Formats: sequence, C-alpha cells, structure tokens
Amino acid sequence: MTETAQADTSVNGQQPQNGQPQLTLATAAARNLATTTKSVPQMQEITSRWLLRVLPWIEATGGTFRVNRRANYTVGDGRITFRMNGDESINVIPKELCELPMLKKFIDQPAILEQIASQFELQDVEAGSTIVQEGDNANQLFLIAHGKLNKIGPGKYGEPTVLDTISDGGYFGDRELVIEGNDKWTYTVKAVTSCKVLVLSEQAFQRVRDEHPSLRESIDRFRDSLELAQNEHGEALIKLSAGHAQEHPMEGTFADYDLHPREYQLSVAQAPLRVHTRVADLFNNPMNQVEEQLRLTIEALRETQEDQLMNNTDFGLLHQTEFSQRISTRTGPPTPDDLDELLATVWKDPDVFLAHPRAIAAFGRECNRRGIYPHSIDLNGHKVPAWRGVPLLPCNKIPVTGYQTSSIVLMRTGLDKQGVVGLHQTGLPDEVQPGLNVRFMGIDEKAIMSYLVSAYYSAAVMVPDAIGILENVEISRFDDVPAPGTPKPSESQESPSGSSKKSK
Repeated sequence: MTETAQADTSVNGQQPQNGQPQLTLATAAARNLATTTKSVPQMQEITSRWLLRVLPWIEATGGTFRVNRRANYTVGDGRITFRMNGDESINVIPKELCELPMLKKFIDQPAILEQIASQFELQDVEAGSTIVQEGDNANQLFLIAHGKLNKIGPGKYGEPTVLDTISDGGYFGDRELVIEGNDKWTYTVKAVTSCKVLVLSEQAFQRVRDEHPSLRESIDRFRDSLELAQNEHGEALIKLSAGHAQEHPMEGTFADYDLHPREYQLSVAQAPLRVHTRVADLFNNPMNQVEEQLRLTIEALRETQEDQLMNNTDFGLLHQTEFSQRISTRTGPPTPDDLDELLATVWKDPDVFLAHPRAIAAFGRECNRRGIYPHSIDLNGHKVPAWRGVPLLPCNKIPVTGYQTSSIVLMRTGLDKQGVVGLHQTGLPDEVQPGLNVRFMGIDEKAIMSYLVSAYYSAAVMVPDAIGILENVEISRFDDVPAPGTPKPSESQESPSGSSKKSK
C-alpha cells in the first residue's frame, strides 16, 4: 500500500467507514468547539424528608422551649410512673414512690420522696439476663420503667414455675429492702425482654433513712393507700359542679401544674465548608461553584437534622415517646390489626404515620395476603398510601436493626392540638433558610475560603399521647400465602388419576 493510500485511511484519527473516505467533520472533533449541557451536581443522599415537611415549626426565642403540663401522677393505682427526658434520662416521679407500702404516708413530705428518688440508678438489662438469683443477698429495690420480667420460684411439686410477671410500672424488692438482717431472695427474676430498670441500693436508702426520724419510724408500718382525687389520665382533678339546683354550694378548685416541666434546648448541626479562591474565581461559568458547594452541604445538614429529630437520645421522637405509648406487633410483620392498635394509642386526631420504606412494603404484603387494598390520598400534591385516612409516609431515618426489625411512628402534630412540633429560631445572622445560616470565616494563607454552615433545631412532644410507636416490626418475612378466595395451587393441578380437582 502506498503512502497516499495509507493517508486516505485516516482523517483526524477517524477510520473511513465501509472503505469510503470521511467527507465531513467527525463528532469527536466537533465536541472540542462545543459547550456541553450540564446538570447541577446530583446527590443520592437527598430524600423526601417527610418528617421536616409535616412538622409544624415553632419559634424558640432564646434557644429554649418549655413544655408546661398539668401535674400528672396517679397514686393509688399500684403502678409507678416515670419522667422521661430521652432514653438516657429516666427518673421516677417522687410522689409515685407512695405506691410502695412503706412510703404510703409520705405523700405530704415531698422533700423525703425527692431525696429517695434521687438515689435510684438507671440500668439497661438485656433479654434473657438474670436480675436476681434465688439465695443471693436481697439488698436492692427494683422499679421497672420499661420491659417485662418473670418472677420464677418453686412450684407445688418443686419444679421451677413463673410466680408472677412484672412489667412497666411494677416493682419488687421493697420488702427485702427494709427487713433487717441478711435477707435472701426467695425467687429468681429474669428479663423476658430488654428492660430499663431503676435500682435503689440498701446503702443509699439507709443514708436517707438515718437523716429522717419519721422515715425511720414508719418503714416497718404499712398504711392504707392515700386516695387522691384524679381524672382518668392521672391529672389532678379539677372539681366541677353540674346539674345542681340554684344557690347550691360549690367547692373552689384550681389546675395544678407540673413542677418540673421539660425544657428543650435547640440543638445544632454544623459543617465547615472550604473552597479555594482559584476555583471560586475561574470556574463559575455556567454554575457558581460556591453556591453549588453550599447547596449540597445544606442538603446534607438537613438530612442530618431529620436523623437527629428521629434518633437523638435526648430529643429524638423515638426516645421521647412514653413507654405506655409503645406497643409491639402481635405476630411480627406489620398487619392492619397492628396499625389499628397503633391508632388506638393516638386516637385524638392522628395526622401521619412515618415508617421505613421497607416497613411500608412489609405492610403492603400483609394487606395483599388479606385481600385488602388501602386507599391513597393526596398530600400536598403527592399521591401517598394511607391507612384509615391517615397518610403512611416513608422515612429512612427510622432505623432497621440487625434482626431486620424496625418501628412505625404515629403522630398528632401542631401546638393547637397538643401534638408534636419542631423547634427552630429564625432571624439568625446570615440566614439563608429558616433556622439555618452561613457565616463567612475568612481566607487563610493557602487562599482557601471557609464558611460555617449551621442548622438549629429540636422537637417537642406537648402531651404523651401525641405520639405512639409500633415496635418490633419484622420487615423481611415473605409468606407466599394466597389472599382469601384465591384457589390454592394444589386445587388447580391435576390429580394423580389425571382428572383436575374441583374448586370448593
């Protein structure tokens, strides 16, 4: 092949097609003179963030929000009530200690009760653990904040048997604590589920008893329960008169308040953003580099904000929910019956379900098994699934455990409905979004510009029944069970004799 022929085989690096020489400019070369059409930087971490969208946001001036409630405790119901400030801070309400027989007469001595309450220590107990063993020294009082335990002792014929089951608000060890001498446990207590337990040692109780002669004189005498006027929710009763005749004498009344209201401090999520001045100066066409960097950083902060609002151990909704508002699935997967039970915990005008997308899929499978097809509703222009008219929204911030279980949250929202609200503060310096600002921190000796991006937020539950949780939701069970009325596969197959079975 001659040199001229070899030159004809390649024009601008392009091989001729079908043995014919190239007659026009190739697209690969033309692109060198063209400007590409670009998208803004994409980010897979961005989600719908339904929690941030459905929460009404309340202005927290001064960075603190206090939730005042009526005094809420029920003495005389046999159960002990606790005050929660997240899972890491669970305290017994001092007056609730009057449920213990040895402290019934001290309802009018709050100082003694508060001192005793301050001596309890919180312990986490794993399922299957033995809390006390029969025959060991009995020198502790146990209050069950959350969980279920079995009290095990000898049966009628000497075999181990469950003498009692102790759950939320129960207690044991009160008699053993006040008995003098080396008292022994006459039973074993094992945790059926993971538990949160408050423990009072004999030494701590002894110190308080030695300081108060009245307590020292009364612990050996059990008194009748003190009956306090209260409504069905445990709040101090407001006395009213109705249906009375003219000039009927009426008693005065007042609404008592909680002496230790919960205060929420605004939390913060921050990210220092750095951009080199050369990038910001030379590479801003067609997109502003600093603006795109800030946009992606703000998106990441908002994702972190939603995660904290759900999972923070202090103010996260999963940890603020009272134990009495937590229920468990009956069989594992989330069934329509389970969601109906959850609706019964937040029955006063519920607004929204929140669940992990896989939990929503598991609920859909259970509906399919029963031949139930939930309706969809329109929510702010979005078609979303609903149950009993309450939207069921996805939230991937609700964790999935290693056992493939999750939770479903039901909320009532709004300050006027005594529901769940978000907290933020607007009007911040250099604010770019409500409750989020970007502060310029200067340029260092390496010509790097720095910005501090900060988001301030928290969440508050006005009253306990504003939120409920369905726990232990299994999301990985697939049961290929046909819906009611669907013939089983065996019914449509031919019998061994060759004739098909008749459907019933």
